[in-house]
Amino acid sequence: MRGDIGTDDPRVRVRRGRKGKKTRRRSKDRVDYSAAPIAMVTAVDRGRYTVRLDEHDLRCVKARELPRGSVIVGDRVRCVGDLSGRPDTLGRIVAVEPRRTELTRSSEDTPQAARERPMVANVDLMLIVSALAAPEPRPRMIDRCLVAAYAAGITPVLVATKADLAPAEPLLRHFAGLDLECLSTRLGEDGCEGIDALAERIRGHTSVLVGHSGVGKSTLTNALIPDADRATGAVNAVTGRGRHTSTGAVALRMDESTWLVDTPGIRSFGLAHIDTEALLAGFPDLAQAAESCPRRCSHLSDAPDCRLDAWAATARDRARLDSFRRLALTKSLALAPWEIR
Repeated sequence: MRGDIGTDDPRVRVRRGRKGKKTRRRSKDRVDYSAAPIAMVTAVDRGRYTVRLDEHDLRCVKARELPRGSVIVGDRVRCVGDLSGRPDTLGRIVAVEPRRTELTRSSEDTPQAARERPMVANVDLMLIVSALAAPEPRPRMIDRCLVAAYAAGITPVLVATKADLAPAEPLLRHFAGLDLECLSTRLGEDGCEGIDALAERIRGHTSVLVGHSGVGKSTLTNALIPDADRATGAVNAVTGRGRHTSTGAVALRMDESTWLVDTPGIRSFGLAHIDTEALLAGFPDLAQAAESCPRRCSHLSDAPDCRLDAWAATARDRARLDSFRRLALTKSLALAPWEIR
């Protein structure tokens, strides 16, 4: 005789348990992993994680209780299981330590469709790599990276590559109003000139390389870490764009205190997860002038009594204001950047 299930609806079916099978009650107690060793995630590949523990690399899987996408390159994680690093062995990531910084971009610029995509954790420096030619530099893409860096509390450094093909001054002039550190590299007879200055700047830090395909991120990585052996590619002669050679972010060790994260080339950098005030923080030269604006000023061209126009006239730097307003307009109209002319 069927037990009372609270309804007479014949469509409701009750799954019967196996006779004689005892079910174990789920305990409310959780295992304490505070003593588990801490490792650094250096690569993520289809559900497998490479982590650096002490002086050797391990392959790990993620514990079920950790949500999907909760472990990214740069994370400090606690691991248990087989941590020997021998072939055909797997450890298990059971906890993620709090992040000092988190670099995030949105999948789209439309707030309704956007989804935040954490790129890398616990980095100190963002190396925004831009070629001076082949492909042509894209200042507005650099603007977007700057906004993401400032919002995440990461120090940005502009790295201009291929200085042997074009001068850096026109690009650097666009950022003259910012206190932005800029370094340049060029190919010379003795290799990559300027690489020593870049190596000295990032020493003791964890840095992430960000930029379009073909700008030279993997080339810089190979120059800084000779045994990295990162694949490099040429720029498409028809489209002027680089070809993807890196398939995923990977953290590489330069020395005991220096890590470099190489990332795949990106086509766009969505900012839907950043509000207007955080966006303005990416333009510190404008933020100071905006303190005199009326409360809740949108800072767009049609905003009444906005003080940014007066600042641009005095500073003679209209390009910075136009760049900021292009980003702000992109967000306010919920349009993708290529839809705004």
